[in-house]
Amino acid sequence: MSEAHQRLLQSPVLVLNATYEPVNVTAVRRAIVLVLKGVATAEEEDGVFVHSARLGLRVPSVIRLTEFRRIPHQVRALSRKNILIRDRYTCQFCGRALPASELTLDHVIPRSRGGHTDWDNLVACCHRCNNLKGDRLPQEAGLTLRRSPRPFTLHTSRQIMRVLGRSDERWRKYLFY
Repeated sequence: MSEAHQRLLQSPVLVLNATYEPVNVTAVRRAIVLVLKGVATAEEEDGVFVHSARLGLRVPSVIRLTEFRRIPHQVRALSRKNILIRDRYTCQFCGRALPASELTLDHVIPRSRGGHTDWDNLVACCHRCNNLKGDRLPQEAGLTLRRSPRPFTLHTSRQIMRVLGRSDERWRKYLFY
């Protein structure tokens, strides 16, 4: 499988509940599986096709679940990836947007000073700012947080959907810009 094909299958697809409420973002690969199983229908499609041995399908950009699903209070696992997503791959001290490989996680209150490893104390941070901050509080290092860290909520999830949706016009009517 070519690298371009793999990238296509990982592209984001907006998932709507049966009531057209945005509930998630998934990869093209998963969206196609949901459509083939009859669990979802494609609401918006790309002009691109993916092919199997017997079938050619248009790549969905937005899918809608065929039956209403009650979405429970979403709790996201605390992970590097989820912190970077929450912070939009942006250093929370200098404000530079960077690739994941150029970002670290920083404990706002260092662990050596009693800081915990949780949503409220971890932020995305570039290497330069992390080295500058070291084992100090941000104000001691002359740094200011751009945004206070907070847990991943449904509101955060919707904000991320809007950010991702900026690159795909077909998402806009579902995200209430």
